Amino acid sequence: MIEMVIEQRRRSLGGGLDVGRVLPFAKRRMVGPFIFFDHIGPIDIGPGVGREVDVRPHPHIGLSTVTYLYSGEMMHRDSLGYEQVVRPQEVNWMTAGSGITHSERLEKARAVGDHLHGIQAWVALPTQDEETAPAFAHYEGGDLPAWRDQGVRGHLIAGDAYGLTATARTHSPLFYVHLDLEPGASAEIPSGHSERAVYVASGQVELGGQRLVAGQMAVLSHQASSVHATSPSNVMVLGGEPVGERFLYWNFVSSSRDRLRQAAEDWKAGRMKLPDGDALEFTPLPDDARITPSATS
Repeated sequence: MIEMVIEQRRRSLGGGLDVGRVLPFAKRRMVGPFIFFDHIGPIDIGPGVGREVDVRPHPHIGLSTVTYLYSGEMMHRDSLGYEQVVRPQEVNWMTAGSGITHSERLEKARAVGDHLHGIQAWVALPTQDEETAPAFAHYEGGDLPAWRDQGVRGHLIAGDAYGLTATARTHSPLFYVHLDLEPGASAEIPSGHSERAVYVASGQVELGGQRLVAGQMAVLSHQASSVHATSPSNVMVLGGEPVGERFLYWNFVSSSRDRLRQAAEDWKAGRMKLPDGDALEFTPLPDDARITPSATS
């Protein structure tokens, strides 16, 4: 039932803010179209924290970023002019397409302190949509299809699952779900997609007789059918259809190596617009950035 278990690896975003990076993994770069999966926190941030903890303006192409929080707040600003706070059980869905820049600020934490905990995922766009016009959408808690059933509280973030359809516009078949499980509760895992995974953000669950704890992602076989909580647990269930090989270069995703190189040159040359109010700050392209394939290495 479980093909592989991936442990999160700690990665610094600079300024003292670390994430638990799950995807890409050397032996499993993607699950369906999901090509990045970062676990933010949980972390307590005291009031007066410096701006160095913010995620400074940086660019993307060829993907959608999906930010979902369990607690805390983040302020999104982008080069389309959107400025939007994301709070628990809300979704910021930004489609980079042909190119966008954005920043993520911890303004609430700076003012009064905060307990930050959530997930940011990247969804690779299918080849025909890689150069689509950039876009941004925000979905409040009431916009997300939700349900309760025998110790399970669910929120459908994107796609189709459990007989429900989310509002977020997607470009390929996928599903993305948050399950809040009480001890002893069980939940079915959506079927009908060729690739699926379960990530434990907090707590402990059992799947096919195997224990999973916080920070672990189980990549599933077609036989996997349900997850059972042995403690209060927050679980993300995700999957979909592959979109083909993708190359990654820093914050860029594309089916073309040449397109990645062009995006990097555009960023270094200052040809990508920065979010309003962020013009004096930007994230430089790392000196050690290299192109990596999405295929298993």
